[in-house]
Amino acid sequence: MDEIYETLELSFESTFDALRRELSRVRSGRANPNILDNIRVTYYGQPTPLNQVANIQAPEARLLTIKPFEPSVLKEIERAILSSDLGLNPNNDGQIIRLAVPPLTEERRQKLVKQVHDSGESAKVAIRNARRQANKELQTLEKDSVISEDDNKRAQKEVQRLTDDATAKVDEIVAHKDADLMDI
Repeated sequence: MDEIYETLELSFESTFDALRRELSRVRSGRANPNILDNIRVTYYGQPTPLNQVANIQAPEARLLTIKPFEPSVLKEIERAILSSDLGLNPNNDGQIIRLAVPPLTEERRQKLVKQVHDSGESAKVAIRNARRQANKELQTLEKDSVISEDDNKRAQKEVQRLTDDATAKVDEIVAHKDADLMDI
C-alpha cells in the first residue's frame, strides 16, 4: 500500500510541476522570460527554441531583452515573435531585441484568468485520474486476497485524503497566479 501512496504522490508532484510550467507561460503584465518558452526560431533550417539561440533577460519590470548568440539570427527571432500570439512588438537595434511588455487591459486579464482556471481544472482532472488508478490497484489487491476489505477501506480513505490535499494545492497555485494577474 505504501508503494501505491508513493506512486500517487509522485503523480501529484508531476501534475503540480506541469501546472506551474503552464502558468509561467501566461503573461501577467510583468516581463518574464518564460513567456517566450513556446517560441521556435528557424535556425539553420530547423525550428529551435528561442532560449537555445539567444540569451533572454528581464532587466526591468516591463522589458525583456533578447541577445542572440549569432547576430545573423536577429531577423528570424523578430519574425518568430511577430508571428506568435503574444502580441508583443520587437525593437531591433542590430545587436539586441527589446520587447516592451505593455500593461494588460481588463478584458485581457479576464481572458487570462479564465485560461488559468482552465489549466487548474485540467490539473484536477489529472489528480482524479491518479486517484482512480490508485483505487483500482487497491481493489485488485483486495480481490487477490493480498489485503483485507478493512485495509482496502482505510487505504481508500488515505488516497482520498491525499487527493483532497493535492486539489487544495492546485487551488492555491491557481489563486496565486490569479492574484498576480489581477495585480495592476
